[in-house]
Amino acid sequence: MKKNILALIDVNNFYVSCENAFSAAIQSKPTIVLSNNDGCVIVRSNDVKKWIKMGRPVFEVEDIIKEHDIQVFSSNYTLYATMSDRVMRVLSEFSPSLEVYSIDEAFADLAPLSIYDLTEYGKTMRERVLQCTGLPVSVGIATTKCLCKIANEIVKQDPSYEGVLDLTALKEQEVDTILSQVAIDDVWGIGRKYAAFLQNYGIMTAKDLKYADEQWIRKHLTVTGHRLVLELRGISCIPLEIVRSTKEGIMCAKTFGQEVKDFTELAEAVACYIARAAEKLRGQDSQAAFLTVFIRTNHFNTSIPHYENSHTIRLPFPTAFTPDLITSALKGLKAIFQEGFKYKKAGVMLSKITPLAHVQHDLFGDVSLYDYYRKRKLMNVVDAINTIYGRDSLYFAVQGSTRPWKMRQSKLSGCFTTEWSEILTM
Repeated sequence: MKKNILALIDVNNFYVSCENAFSAAIQSKPTIVLSNNDGCVIVRSNDVKKWIKMGRPVFEVEDIIKEHDIQVFSSNYTLYATMSDRVMRVLSEFSPSLEVYSIDEAFADLAPLSIYDLTEYGKTMRERVLQCTGLPVSVGIATTKCLCKIANEIVKQDPSYEGVLDLTALKEQEVDTILSQVAIDDVWGIGRKYAAFLQNYGIMTAKDLKYADEQWIRKHLTVTGHRLVLELRGISCIPLEIVRSTKEGIMCAKTFGQEVKDFTELAEAVACYIARAAEKLRGQDSQAAFLTVFIRTNHFNTSIPHYENSHTIRLPFPTAFTPDLITSALKGLKAIFQEGFKYKKAGVMLSKITPLAHVQHDLFGDVSLYDYYRKRKLMNVVDAINTIYGRDSLYFAVQGSTRPWKMRQSKLSGCFTTEWSEILTM
């Protein structure tokens, strides 16, 4: 039986690296990326980590930013998504089976390949990604996903590995030495609650967990914890997910750049969120039967009256047609909107999601099959145009055009990968 060999490829400080890739002037400077509405620090270059903790409100660290000339960027989600897609396309050249685990991580199956030196193969992957995208990556190679995660984190902390660590080339004692340096709360899949529980029983490191009693682990950490123990022992229990499962719920919710009192502006925001959620719904060839809309004021501001509410609607029939979803969402919004409040956040949730192929049409319902296919073709055209020419090239009038409520992004970088006018030139 052929040995299981996996590689985890992870982009280093992904958001920061994306910003650096398009600005040579800042590549040697400390850099941070901010959260929605430029509120908190969510990504830091390595040199910033000694000065600023993750999640700190930006107004609390303004003096540090000035003192060290730290470069500050708003989150540019469009740029990050397109750069992620480029990385994954490059990685697909190195493995027949690739699981896109997150926006900046992917697991690659290397077992079917005849590779003499896995470390050199990992270095080739790094060089290729850097050449094609300008993004630096770390590569952890092992027989299980959990060990790949550990190898990848070790690589980031120790530059002597030159970005690649192959645990399959090490003896078990050498692997145990590495595992003994990994704190239990840094093990993939062990959350804060379980970490505190295990520490109370003397299980302080990944090595301790590896040699823990299986029955005791299964009793207290259930089958999930048992799988982690086996993964640490080199027995693969978490397979690659080459085809992503469809989402059972799709949410779109954002904090406004400024507080909203007017129903029309609130309706614009809800319509935009519905349009985005419906686009994701169609992207996985599904339809939704339930829709929830919610609104709330700023609960951090104790000097103003607080109000929040939500409304769930059962749709007449499962759909992914944006106009129908917008109509239902605005009905829900009217049911919960209250005058006199300053709203800080709104959102929508699509649920009871069914794959398109499994939707049972009602021959005697209000919507004919002709209307169904006509709506589907219309949305296919809208999605295709927005894919080619950029999001919101086509949008519905109720979504508004000026959108004064949209997120505050005062430090936003250019649309280098999606706007012809902003493509870098010599």
